[in-house]
Amino acid sequence: MADVWLVAGLGNPGPGYAANRHNVGQMVLSELASRLGARFSRHKTPNLVAEGRVRPGAAKLVLAAPTTYMNESGRAVAPLLDYLSIAPERLIVVHDELDIPFDTVRIKNGGGHGGHNGIRDIIKATDSAPFVRVRVGVGRPPGRQDAADFVLKDFSSTEKQSLPSLIADAADAVEAIVEDGLVAAQQRFHSPAP
Repeated sequence: MADVWLVAGLGNPGPGYAANRHNVGQMVLSELASRLGARFSRHKTPNLVAEGRVRPGAAKLVLAAPTTYMNESGRAVAPLLDYLSIAPERLIVVHDELDIPFDTVRIKNGGGHGGHNGIRDIIKATDSAPFVRVRVGVGRPPGRQDAADFVLKDFSSTEKQSLPSLIADAADAVEAIVEDGLVAAQQRFHSPAP
C-alpha cells in the first residue's frame, strides 16, 4: 500500500487529558481530520481511525488516535501497521516535545526516544524500524517543576492564544511530508522565518 500513510497522534484517552500538553498530537490529528472531512470511528485495534486524502489523487492518510495510554502507544500503533500492511517507513507520529520551544514544529526521521514514553513504546513495538516524527514543541517546565507533571497540565492562557496556529503548523508539516517528501518538509519547517 505505497500510496497510504499512517499518521498517529499521541495522547492519553479521556476528557480529563484532552487539553493537556501531552495530547497535542491528538489535537493535530483532529485538525487533519477536519481538513480531510473525515470522522473517527472505533477500529478492531486499540485506535480511533479516520481516513481521507489531502486532495483528489493524493496519497491516502489513515489517522489513528490510540485509545491506550501514552506509555502503551506501541500496543496501538504496531497492530494497525500490520492490519494495514504499511511499513514503519510510512508511519508519521505526531507528539509533544519538551526539548523544542513552544510554538515550534520540527520533523525527524528515526533516532532515539529522547525520554518520550510514547515514542519509546512505538520504537520497541516496531523493532526499532525508523519512522517519521512531527515534534510539536511544548517547551520546558518552569523552575523545578517535574517534566511528567508539566506535560499532564493544560496549556497556559498565553499559550492557548497561539495554540491554534501551532496545531495548524504541525498539520501542515504532516501534509508537506506526504505531498513534498521528508527533505522538502524539513527545509520548510526548519528554516528561520523570513
